[in-house]
Amino acid sequence: MALVVIQTVNLFFSVLYFAIIIRALLSWFPSSSRWYWDLVRVLDAITEPIVAPIRSRLPMPMAAGIDISPIIALFLLRVVQSLVVSLLYRIL
Repeated sequence: MALVVIQTVNLFFSVLYFAIIIRALLSWFPSSSRWYWDLVRVLDAITEPIVAPIRSRLPMPMAAGIDISPIIALFLLRVVQSLVVSLLYRIL
């Protein structure tokens, strides 16, 4: 049972991690197709609650207008994931 909980937590963080990466990559390739915008809308709904607080605390704008908040979010997600999984191993 404990292993299932830890795997589920790892899956959750992995989904968030890849959603942020895909969102950042898609921002480099604007498109007018409907599937593209549907995907962007879903990724924004998933990742914006994580990225927006980080972006609001960064000085505006970064070099050449590059948004580094996804990079910071990825780092913080890995730290939080590591802490949560370590805690779960101890209590389960």
